[in-house]
Amino acid sequence: MMDAGDTVLAFEAVDAGYRGRPVLRGLSLAVRIGDCLALLGPNGAGKTTLLQVATGLIPCRAGRVLLFGEPVARMPAARRARLVGVVAQELSTPMAFTVEELVAMGRTAHLGRWQPPTPDDRRAVDEALAMTDTAALRRRVFQTLSSGERQRVALALALAGEPRLLLLDEATSHLDMSHRLEIIQLIRRINTERQLTVVMIVHDLNLAAEFFPRIAVLADGRIAADGTPGEVLRAPLLRRVYGCDVTVQQDSAANCLRVFPRAPGRQETPHVPQP
Repeated sequence: MMDAGDTVLAFEAVDAGYRGRPVLRGLSLAVRIGDCLALLGPNGAGKTTLLQVATGLIPCRAGRVLLFGEPVARMPAARRARLVGVVAQELSTPMAFTVEELVAMGRTAHLGRWQPPTPDDRRAVDEALAMTDTAALRRRVFQTLSSGERQRVALALALAGEPRLLLLDEATSHLDMSHRLEIIQLIRRINTERQLTVVMIVHDLNLAAEFFPRIAVLADGRIAADGTPGEVLRAPLLRRVYGCDVTVQQDSAANCLRVFPRAPGRQETPHVPQP
């Protein structure tokens, strides 16, 4: 049985939704210290709602959410902001901030009103820039960056707050293949080296299978499966959740599973190159 002290984030029979429309229905999930968890599921399954409930943006109608053992509903917003870093699908700003200025905003929750940055704040910003390989961009205006560079800066902004939990809401869905891979490898490295707990919404099942040691699948507002890629990425479950036929095979070269959608009536088995 898992020690409650190992739990970073816990959903206990949570119901939540918008304007009378239920989205999460009796959802229970525990995220442990050091987890790198991919949230999978079709559109409308409740993935983004789950993250919004975790940060207190949406209240629970039933059940509760605990963050490091404390009910999120009773936790001051500033304390939540110090514990949790959030990376959205795309970061935008109407003003011409430099990268360094923007990343420094990640320290806001640590500063008192009108308090100037301390040496610790400057150190945290420098470390976040270094971790995300954006130090060379620090004087650049954010709007002049490429999509991949912007997303690394968004990650640096979240990391500058020195969170204990990092939540990413479809943070790579708008990127091309190369930048998507770059961001996910970076997140996995930070998770491993810093033991930072990560929960990330992922749409690419193959990237989830290759880089995330734990996967949870949402369907109709509930957890349909939770475990290792080998335990979760099963063809019958994926067919039921996504509503399409799939083939799941082992990729010996990459040492991970691969998921192939299959058109109705198509019988051919995809070929996975051998090493």
